[in-house]
Amino acid sequence: MLIYPQLTTGALTQYRIVKVRQERTIQNTLADGSVISVADPAGAAVQWKLQYTALSDTERQALENFFTAAEGTLNGFTFLDPSANLVAWSETLSNAVWNAAPELALTGGIQDPKSGTNAWRLTNNGAGGQSVTQVLNVPTTYTYTFSVYLSASQATNVRLLLGSATASATLSNAWSRYQITGSGNATATYITLGVDVPAGAAVSLFGPQVEAQQTASVYQTSTNGGVYENARLQNDLLTVTTTGVNRHSATVNILYYANNL
Repeated sequence: MLIYPQLTTGALTQYRIVKVRQERTIQNTLADGSVISVADPAGAAVQWKLQYTALSDTERQALENFFTAAEGTLNGFTFLDPSANLVAWSETLSNAVWNAAPELALTGGIQDPKSGTNAWRLTNNGAGGQSVTQVLNVPTTYTYTFSVYLSASQATNVRLLLGSATASATLSNAWSRYQITGSGNATATYITLGVDVPAGAAVSLFGPQVEAQQTASVYQTSTNGGVYENARLQNDLLTVTTTGVNRHSATVNILYYANNL
């Protein structure tokens, strides 16, 4: 499937971004005049308005090539929401989207750095490193930043995992946010992210987040994540205004239906 292009800066778009979420409710009026209302998740839609300024010739060409390949509104593509956490179920490590190694025990309801109880304790009962990971079906050549809050009751070294990149982090009993920036294997179709805990260690984890950019932004809790497959352009033509040498501006409108129409 087509992939929406990333800018040469490593960002997916520029600010400001306009994002509109639409929900649909089905109503049934009964004979006695009473009304039954039921939410219809399949009727939900999300719209983005991406406004670009000072695009380089290379970035302009990438957008034009993308419009040509998508044939305007005809073909679907994968879009990574630049305003969202790409990770699914960021505060529910018990969800099936997360893969925990056999000897890694997960305990929820731990006090988190945001004064809630949405953190998790990861206890490695094995003789070697054990990890908790999630797989994202995203373009592997893009630049991503994985960030996560971690702490441990005693000094502990863990590894952050992001595609083909790894980074070591030394934890203390105070919450700190750690991050790693990288990409994946160019021949793969997915990226794996996560945290590897050494043998015998116990660490607390909160707020895993992945973004298609060079550094982490403010943490956002997520459920379904920000990867939208089969999104569509809302316009058949891309209008580009040249404002100077190697400087162009454009607006791109994108639409996603929950039922993937």
